[in-house]
Order: sequence, then C-alpha cells, then structure tokens
Amino acid sequence: LRGDVEEIKRASRRAADLTRQLLAFSRKQVLQPQVLDLNAVVLGMDKMLRRLIGADVELVTVFEPGLAMVKADRSQIEQVILNLAVNARDAMALGGKLTLKTANIESDTAAVSAGASASVMLAVSDTGCGMDAETQAQIFEPFFTTKQQGKGTGLGLSTVYGIIEQSGGRISVESELLQGTTFRIYLPQAAIQQPVAA
Repeated sequence: LRGDVEEIKRASRRAADLTRQLLAFSRKQVLQPQVLDLNAVVLGMDKMLRRLIGADVELVTVFEPGLAMVKADRSQIEQVILNLAVNARDAMALGGKLTLKTANIESDTAAVSAGASASVMLAVSDTGCGMDAETQAQIFEPFFTTKQQGKGTGLGLSTVYGIIEQSGGRISVESELLQGTTFRIYLPQAAIQQPVAA
C-alpha cells in the first residue's frame, strides 16, 4: 500500500499548491508584508536559483547600490522570482543567460507610464525563444500555457501577477521571438526605509 499512500500524498501537495496559486491569482491570500531589501532577497536565493536553472544557463545579477526598500511578503516575492526563473529556464532549452537586475525608479518616463513612480524595479531577463504578441497578450491568464501536456498548470504567471498586484505593484513584459524575454516588476518604495532583519 506504500505506493498508493505516496501517490495520495503527492496529489494532496499538488492540490494545496494549486489552491495557493488560485488564491494568489484572485488576490485573496493573506500576505505578511515586511520591509525588504530586494538585493538581499535575490542574493539569498542565489544557490537555489543556480540549482534550479542548471549548468547550461548562466546566472547574472546586477544590483543597484543603495536600493530603496519595499514592503512585501518575502516568501511571496521569492515565489515570484522562482516562477519567472523556471519559465526562463524552460525558454532556454539549449542554454543561455538569466539576468536579474534591480534599480530605483524615480522619474523614468517609461516606468512612470506603467504606474511605477518612486518604485523599485526587479527585471528578470532571459535569452530564450521569446514570445509573439498573441502569446504575450494571454500569459497572465489562468490556465494559459505554451508548455506540453503535463508540463505545467498554466498558473505560474497568473500567480506572479496576483502576488505583485496584491503587493501594490505592477508587472510588464517585453519579448520578441528568438530574442528573449524581460519581465519588469515595480514595487512601491516603502515609507520606512529600514529593512527587517532576516
């Protein structure tokens, strides 16, 4: 019976994960926001990200010194980064480069037009297969996926969208076929610029 019990446990975990993702998309999950340094969050995930993306993908981080603090749920922001990294890895089947970049956004006109004045930006870029305009228009819809049957739920990016929206931020995407993809996340700068000790 051990095999049956193990399968039941796996199914239960998948159901719990699916429920969490649906709650994130519907922006009804309970967040525990704290003042965070996104540079420190990304740096703390370095080893995990390198294992996740594999040896064929180069991981590059570009941190802005003196990055402003944001107020967000650390575990949820980590989930956002992991989801974007997994998608980037899958888009680079033959290897490539994954770049995570942070920046303070004060008066950049493109960012302001995206509702990102006085924000902190986290950009996640890959050198993968990219997306056409039709795909880009649907990527944040729940259950939309370009992956093969059984390879994804289609909830990864809708979860990312829900977490960022619930955190008071915005997310945008730029992509071209065969030219890679960049997701830009904008989170409001925290009123108190003092990070909470991890």
